[in-house]
Amino acid sequence: MTGYKSILTVLTDPAEAPLVIAAASAVARAQDAHLDILVLGVDRVQLGYAYIGAEPMLSQVSLERAEADAKALASAVKAAVAAEGEDLRWSVEAAVTQLGTLNEVVAQRARFADLVVLGRPYGKGKGGEAEAVVEAAMFEGKAPVLVVPAAGLGPNPLPRRVVLAWNQSAEAMTATRLALPLLKAADSVTITVVDPPAYGPERSDPGGLLCQMLVRHGVKAEVAVLARSLPRISDVLARQMRDTNADLLVMGAYGHSRFREAILGGATRNMLELVEVPVLLAH
Repeated sequence: MTGYKSILTVLTDPAEAPLVIAAASAVARAQDAHLDILVLGVDRVQLGYAYIGAEPMLSQVSLERAEADAKALASAVKAAVAAEGEDLRWSVEAAVTQLGTLNEVVAQRARFADLVVLGRPYGKGKGGEAEAVVEAAMFEGKAPVLVVPAAGLGPNPLPRRVVLAWNQSAEAMTATRLALPLLKAADSVTITVVDPPAYGPERSDPGGLLCQMLVRHGVKAEVAVLARSLPRISDVLARQMRDTNADLLVMGAYGHSRFREAILGGATRNMLELVEVPVLLAH
């Protein structure tokens, strides 16, 4: 991938509009990309649990509330975009969806995006739809997702120091390939291998082949092999982020199936909860 030309962001909360729009706009400018903004009013009523005879009334009230939410979101987005100046290429689409169809709506848009920029799905006041949007973009839309923390992207729209979590998995390789535009622009990329297996294809040179591949792309990459000195690998990676003063973490997203839909696994959730810098995830 030579660059991100179609960037998507999805909003379900007006309070997040300034943060997410500022981050997505900064990346879009840096990549000379178009920013597509999808705002969703979410109908949260599960009609299967309504009292008999109450469904029509509940359905109408909930639908009207979702439509009002979508309009409020669209207004918040337009105000946030207005603060970005006239050089930003952007478009906004407002829609209403039920929780049960949210994944399908987001996945359909994400399939046609080179990068999806979203707010952190965990924290005070976050609803279940925030995590559902992240999951739908990655697992069903097959797009890389840049998760922005509450502090935003920082002074640089493109990261300068990157930690790339490497464990030889297909997910980590997918994340690496989809992060190439950011990796090539960085001043340093530290391929971080935690407690590599004693037996395996990379046992003699953990991360070596990946480093070679990235260097051939012009990436300023090096390998760091770390012991699992803390209870969780996510703790070790978080410490590595602090030690290297990194401003981006790139990692494969792991999940498991809930019926036919994948949900974020524990390691991925831990990293999103721990790290205070942007995280690029892909599956």
